[in-house]
Amino acid sequence: MSEPMLPRPTDAELGILRVLWERGSSTVRDVHEALNKGQEGTGYTTVLKLMQIMTEKGLVERDESQRAHVYKARATQQKTQRQLVTDLLDRAFGGSPAQLAMQALSTKKASAEELAELRKLLDTLEGEETP
Repeated sequence: MSEPMLPRPTDAELGILRVLWERGSSTVRDVHEALNKGQEGTGYTTVLKLMQIMTEKGLVERDESQRAHVYKARATQQKTQRQLVTDLLDRAFGGSPAQLAMQALSTKKASAEELAELRKLLDTLEGEETP
């Protein structure tokens, strides 16, 4: 049985998730500082409220065993990205991975390393299709 799909995170929630994926389990203060990186940006109470909402939605888990609650992402970055891409693929590209890839590659130039990784993936996928 597969895990249930988590709700699609908002842009602000994705920002928080990126911090948690990069840093691992963190307090609200840690996330607030990482999001603002020494500049005035999103307020502490806004980050706190967003993380409370994300807990209710099941996007993050909260450890309340310490005075400062510690949050961690419930799903991995790869799983979340895969879910977002699948949703986009279905909604905007009629389920066509080729159309999605062509649009993505025509929108922004890929580095030589990224193109090499794509070629490797395509070679692997082609090898799986041959009988």
